[in-house]
Amino acid sequence: MKISFLGAANVVTGSNYLITTDKYSFLIDCGQFQGSKELSSLNHEAFKFDPLEIDFMILSHAHIDHSGRIPKLVKDGFNKKIYSTPATRDLCDILLQDSGHIHEMDTEWENRKRMRAGLEKIEPLYTSEDAILSMQYFNPISYNEIININESIKLRFRDAGHLLGSTIVELWIKEGNTEKKLVFSGDLGVKNRPILKDPEYIEDADYLIIESTYGNKLHENVTERVNKLVDIILETVKKGGTVIIPSFAVGRTQELLYELNKYYEDKERFKEFINIPVYVDSPLATSATEIFKKHIADFDEEAREYFSRGDDPLDFKSLKFTTSFLESKKINNSSTPKIIISSSGMCDAGRIKHHLKHNLWKEKTSVIFIGFQAKGTLGRRLKEGASMVNIFNENIKVNAGIYCIDGFSGHADMNGLIDWVNHFTKKPRKVFIVHGERESSNHLRNLIIEKFGLDTVVPNINEAIEV
Repeated sequence: MKISFLGAANVVTGSNYLITTDKYSFLIDCGQFQGSKELSSLNHEAFKFDPLEIDFMILSHAHIDHSGRIPKLVKDGFNKKIYSTPATRDLCDILLQDSGHIHEMDTEWENRKRMRAGLEKIEPLYTSEDAILSMQYFNPISYNEIININESIKLRFRDAGHLLGSTIVELWIKEGNTEKKLVFSGDLGVKNRPILKDPEYIEDADYLIIESTYGNKLHENVTERVNKLVDIILETVKKGGTVIIPSFAVGRTQELLYELNKYYEDKERFKEFINIPVYVDSPLATSATEIFKKHIADFDEEAREYFSRGDDPLDFKSLKFTTSFLESKKINNSSTPKIIISSSGMCDAGRIKHHLKHNLWKEKTSVIFIGFQAKGTLGRRLKEGASMVNIFNENIKVNAGIYCIDGFSGHADMNGLIDWVNHFTKKPRKVFIVHGERESSNHLRNLIIEKFGLDTVVPNINEAIEV
């Protein structure tokens, strides 16, 4: 068996792994590269395999850095089954169409420049129509159900606790008379997060592929992160300012609404909150929130209890979902203190860029980052203290307060990852560290070697390793 690490190796984006056995070739994830121009350019390169020769694909979860090149894969000839959970399938239905629309708009803008320069037009990576066509290949299966993909390979999904429908992938692969177990962590969530269940522990593996997004960092605990968020909001509102929260439309936004709902509900203790309007300015986030409500069975006990008594924890009186661009523009026409939650979470596309353009130069504004910011993104530049940024070809002075609360991350931190590995009763004979920037991956590798004595490597992108 050979594992080829075709994405998310020494970087966080572009998750894509090719597994080749004596009889079959299949993919785990087919994600989009995000961040710098150099990384994004990898999306347009030809796949390192023939899509027609791939026997099936397994998708760990719906986030674009794991699913975002599926329409391109189908466009290039892939026509077999894509195994995912039902919630992942439903989220991909909206996420991939939205991604296709962004590719169309970006290409249209680029082609206008190319025409003026006398250059040939280019094609989008894929279109929203390509995304719709790719959905016919999704084959949803439930958590904890062992299925025989063929006579040599069995699959089971376990709950990763990272996003609605996210999975840890367990694979039993038979070659000749020998069966080996391969486990892919997917993106591991954080214990005791709202809405989602805790990541499940896995009992055994021969080979483990594990993410390392926060392999060298620790998060604040749940109470600290919420208190920190509330303190920044109240301080900003007292000054008459606006709070801007760049947030991933799927997952992070819903968690944020869940936490804020508790403060709007408790009218006696948190009177200051009642009249602060909260805008979710993302059509994608609005659609994703409705999909969340379709999959209440995947929620944790507390969230299910809310719904069982007729209370919607993802809605409250001061919350407004905006859909049209006209509604979005009106938000910035008002000088009233407010909270704006908008995507994209790394500030490289979507309506968040308009809100930053209109508010970054104001000293009363606060921008709160609650998720990972990849190298090369606008969010990363702001997080690292840029004093001036360019948005829509206009230089914007950064006078706003910039805050980071890593405790809202959907990824397990260093201790969470080590704890998860520690729960293997039969430890893997080899561990591959992926989905992390070089420093983070190497730190986690050293920790695993130090604590467990396991053969652990950090593969390079496009490296193929025989096991």
